[in-house]
Amino acid sequence: MDCVFCNIANGEIPSKKVYEDEKILAFHDLDPKAPVHILIIPKQHIASAWEITGENSGIISYIFEKAPQLAKELGLAGGFRLVNNCGNDGGQTVQHLHFHLLGGRSMEWPPG
Repeated sequence: MDCVFCNIANGEIPSKKVYEDEKILAFHDLDPKAPVHILIIPKQHIASAWEITGENSGIISYIFEKAPQLAKELGLAGGFRLVNNCGNDGGQTVQHLHFHLLGGRSMEWPPG
């Protein structure tokens, strides 16, 4: 399998890391859409939200526990947005489950 996010998680492709532990990796997005834009990925390959099951769903709650901690560390006291795109119509471009943590400006709704 040739997955760019798996390669980043394995250290085969460099990234500007924000946080890493045995379960997840958070790193700066190469094409930021806000002053702060990081990606949070599970190290385990899960292609998308379509593939979340009872066996692997614990990683989602773990990411949601870590996201506010990361936002605080990144100085996002005014709030942040946490986004997951699923499937082609949902805007997913990398087939590895990931969340965009965005902040540092007021977020519009609906997003553009």
